[in-house]
Amino acid sequence: MDWSVQQIAKLAGTTGRTLRHYDDIGLLKPSRTGNNGYRYYGQESLVRLQRILLLRDLGLGLPAIAEVLGNEADAEHALGRHLAWLLQEEDRLGRQIASVRHTIEALQTGGKIMAEEMFDGFDHTKYQEEVQQRWGKDAYAKSDTWWRGMGAEEKAAWTEQSRQLGADWTAAAESGVPADSAEAQDLARRHVEWLRGIPGTPAASPAAGGPAAGNDAGAPDIKGYVTGLGEMYVADPRFAANYGGADGAAFVRDALKIYAETEL
Repeated sequence: MDWSVQQIAKLAGTTGRTLRHYDDIGLLKPSRTGNNGYRYYGQESLVRLQRILLLRDLGLGLPAIAEVLGNEADAEHALGRHLAWLLQEEDRLGRQIASVRHTIEALQTGGKIMAEEMFDGFDHTKYQEEVQQRWGKDAYAKSDTWWRGMGAEEKAAWTEQSRQLGADWTAAAESGVPADSAEAQDLARRHVEWLRGIPGTPAASPAAGGPAAGNDAGAPDIKGYVTGLGEMYVADPRFAANYGGADGAAFVRDALKIYAETEL
């Protein structure tokens, strides 16, 4: 069975113009084109469109989506991984919704706010395996102990600081300022200071459990760590989404690289 441009646009919540643009740039070709010039889409095209829309929701730009689709030719495997991620997000968002509702009810009724309930769904442990693989079990243990040792107000303040940093990065990227501008480099400085406050990271300051000042023995490669994080922000859609998508993440990467080369 084939579907027309108009049918698919309506079902997918997009426009015929968007679908035609996807065809023009080679991102989504119709299954066939009729004698009248109309485009028609079959099952394979619909699967590809679903993947495009899922990746777009993660904040990826069209060039990045094309690259992802080109590198993951097995649609079933790729969708399986995406489904697993969506199910995790469904659970996390459900817990966050319940958490926020509880806080609103407590504020409205003057009831007691419980930190355990306020921060349910704001789960930093979801990256446990990844952190351990990249930087070791000790790094995760230190950061986990640090987080669990915070009070409710401290956790809220740190979460807001992280959100604001991401928002400022996104705004700077959208404004079009270059990565080596004073504004971008100040954001890079703030970003590194933010990293220095997290125990267990290679950038952690001595006060946060990092290496003692002047101790070169076994000292971590902070410059490599910061530039590596920038590359990870671009490569991983989960992180890119914090900076407005792939283009914003690329801006962060470039600014951090310049800062690392000149200041670290």
